[in-house]
Amino acid sequence: MRSFADKWFSTPSDEEVFGAVGEWPEIQESGARALTWRSEGGVLVLSYEAVTRSVRVLWSNIDGDSLLDVYREGATRLAFTSTPSAIGAQIDFAVGECVGVMEIDISPRVAVRDRLLFQ
Repeated sequence: MRSFADKWFSTPSDEEVFGAVGEWPEIQESGARALTWRSEGGVLVLSYEAVTRSVRVLWSNIDGDSLLDVYREGATRLAFTSTPSAIGAQIDFAVGECVGVMEIDISPRVAVRDRLLFQ
């Protein structure tokens, strides 16, 4: 049986995103929101779309070579964390009999951890 969390993707408002990470999400033609962070090491783009419950993480180096390109549907919650020294995001997923979490360290150094496991 599917739970309530399996049917909705809880995302912060644009104002809450700005308050947490200091960036306004760019609204794309499809309605998706996208956030882009640039550093000496490359570019990280996080895009999310509440209606399709989808998330995409693109991470490329300064030469534009793709280091990571993950697209996943079944997102249930997106939250941002912010401290004086770090910014991060956590995305929860529920897909069929699987649940998982993707944790993204955005600043000061990019790192992505992803787990999707059977319940």
